[in-house]
Amino acid sequence: MPRYALKIEYDGTPFAGWQRQADRHSVQEAVEMALKKLEADAPGIGAAGRTDAGVHATGQVAHCDLKKDWDPFRLSEALNFHLKPDPVAILAAAQVPEDFHARFSANERRYLFRVVNRRAPLVLERHRAWQVLNPLDADRMRAAAAELVGHHDFTTFRSSICQAASPVKTLDEISIEEVPIPHGVEFRFRLRARSFLHNQVRSIVGTLERAGAGSWAPEDVRVALEARDRAACGPVAPPHGLYLTAVGYPSDPFA
Repeated sequence: MPRYALKIEYDGTPFAGWQRQADRHSVQEAVEMALKKLEADAPGIGAAGRTDAGVHATGQVAHCDLKKDWDPFRLSEALNFHLKPDPVAILAAAQVPEDFHARFSANERRYLFRVVNRRAPLVLERHRAWQVLNPLDADRMRAAAAELVGHHDFTTFRSSICQAASPVKTLDEISIEEVPIPHGVEFRFRLRARSFLHNQVRSIVGTLERAGAGSWAPEDVRVALEARDRAACGPVAPPHGLYLTAVGYPSDPFA
């Protein structure tokens, strides 16, 4: 049974998250329903990351097994036809070895979090970015972010319902890009690691926002990290600013 990797883009606004749920529509369900239009007995799929409700993706990866030996381009075209009108697109498909696993074969994940800093309400981007009204200082946020890069116990920055066996992770990079926009500025937080804890990115960005606003000193972020206590975390940023942008593998299946 051939196995295929799918690179997926989606707007998370109308979904209850990636993972299939009994009573709410999910991205996984949308893709699996499209697959069943091609092969009625197509089994379930696995993904690199279980994004939460409202979280978007421009580079999610999933794998599926099909009976037919599909041309990857025709497979992506057929799935995109059957995914309508859900805001989900298959950007690419590739046949992969049968031991490829979208989650367990991955060695890197990249996220983007968008913060728009302006007074006027967001209209076109209101489900695509977190709007912060008061000015933020990029240098203060970068200094605070530097306290989190590296190998740490991230208990403070993970959800209380996180199911990971250990809170210890290596955060390889946090960069903060400052992009001028009409009547404001957009801050683009980019985070890279082999894997992340549940709500880790949103917890980090929400805490860094406090540093940028002047409510926290950069060294307060280090104190919060060392506390290893969820209560020491800053506010959790909302889901709609978050994007899963890329998943890395030892060998790129879409190259």
